[in-house]
Amino acid sequence: MYETIELTKEGRIARLVLNRPASMNAMNTVMMKEIADCLESLHADNSVQVLIISGSGRAFSAGGDIKAMLDTENPMDFGPAMENVSRLARALYTLPQISVAAVHGAAAGLGFSMALACDHLIAEENSKLAMNFIGIGLVPDGGGHFFMKERVGVPKAKELIWSGQVMKAHDALAKGLIDEVTAEGKVQEQAEAYAEYILAAPVRAMLASKRILHSQKLEELEQVLAMEAETQGDMRTSADHMEGIKAFTEKRKPKFEGK
Repeated sequence: MYETIELTKEGRIARLVLNRPASMNAMNTVMMKEIADCLESLHADNSVQVLIISGSGRAFSAGGDIKAMLDTENPMDFGPAMENVSRLARALYTLPQISVAAVHGAAAGLGFSMALACDHLIAEENSKLAMNFIGIGLVPDGGGHFFMKERVGVPKAKELIWSGQVMKAHDALAKGLIDEVTAEGKVQEQAEAYAEYILAAPVRAMLASKRILHSQKLEELEQVLAMEAETQGDMRTSADHMEGIKAFTEKRKPKFEGK
């Protein structure tokens, strides 16, 4: 059914696996659309009460696919891509299930935005977590501004977005960005244990509380997504973005000029 992701269901648990392991699950336009489609489909599934999101291979997700951005023969269609990114964030935030991010390896950029959007974020201790859009002259998308602010507040969100700091899991936990740290190779096991804990609890009441809390912030999320999409369009034509992309491909430190 899907080309870049896998969705399986077992009892009251669904498992969404990002499945572009050769690209560290970097999100191209196909994956962005498929994740959005998949999450929207779960809104109509009353049999599932917990969703576990993980990545295949060496990482959760390295973020947006920079190689796809640089492909001149088949250039990424930016408008539809941003629309699908916004759909993804909206569907995940309003999901009528408890969402669990099971992070190993890298969770960067859009991948980190998606992990932060989940109700419970578990990361292996040597995971590398970064809101690193700044490194290529872009702003966070996928609701990254909103989800980071929700977890750590505005001053700390600005600091982390502006620095693009790469954090290990214990550092991210200390900053309040994630909910749980587990040993290397154990994140899936821990996510399954958390899912079982949820299913043994009065999950219907928990989901009702989630709906009440999230409904108050939905209008703000919509505004953030619209502003991110508009701003990202501007940033993609900036000299700093061009330099950031060029430096990334040439594996050197970028020389930004604030243009």
